[in-house]
Amino acid sequence: MGKKGNVAIITGASSGMGREFAIQIAQFYPSIQEFWIIARRKERLEELQEKLLGRRVKILALDLGRQEDIDALKQTLEEEKPHVRILVNAAGFGMIGRVGKMQEKDCTGMVDINCRALTAVTHIVLPYITKKGQIIQMASSAAFMPQPGFAVYAASKSYVLSFSRALGCELKGRDISVTAVCPGPVKTEFFDIAETYEAVRLYKKLTMAKADKVVYQALVDAKHGRSVSVYGPLMKGFRVLAKFLPADFMMMFVH
Repeated sequence: MGKKGNVAIITGASSGMGREFAIQIAQFYPSIQEFWIIARRKERLEELQEKLLGRRVKILALDLGRQEDIDALKQTLEEEKPHVRILVNAAGFGMIGRVGKMQEKDCTGMVDINCRALTAVTHIVLPYITKKGQIIQMASSAAFMPQPGFAVYAASKSYVLSFSRALGCELKGRDISVTAVCPGPVKTEFFDIAETYEAVRLYKKLTMAKADKVVYQALVDAKHGRSVSVYGPLMKGFRVLAKFLPADFMMMFVH
């Protein structure tokens, strides 16, 4: 399509799920001719570039918590007018701990990156997404219910899940699918930051999934136009329980 061909834009691409999405999209989507990889750590993006199978790569070392960096991305989009086939919003972070024991900037930072930045990136990229394009948003199984001790993060991911499902309905007429990815704990660098205040609970450590398997399932679900991707029987069961059992009971059990 045009001289640039199909483009994949991936936020949070320097590590964890974002990095894994970039690698697997390069592996399984030969139609993607160019990658725009976005994260704060330029050196990590340069390392990732070598793994993208010789595709054209645009490295955008941006901090999506800064409005000026979002504006810079918007300007780049306006100048280049890419044909975006896939948008993956994987930038985000979480911290375990009681709200009253965390710093205000950490609480609001989760909302800022997980909700505001994700919404802003989706909004500014949306005009460039092609027919049959895919939007993949990193939510979490924490979105299925309120979680004491993980309150802000779970609430921010509930926003991502709700926003993604509604957006998918809005975009049906443009033949664009939106998939919210809702894994349980995944073995990534996420927990290096998450455990700043408190350690992750043992049951979460014992149920951690591998990033490559979660991403592969997400790409399969996105390809089939599914609105939600949940990896593994344990998290699928948790989703069902959260739907049918009272939230107060579930919170007491998790707490």
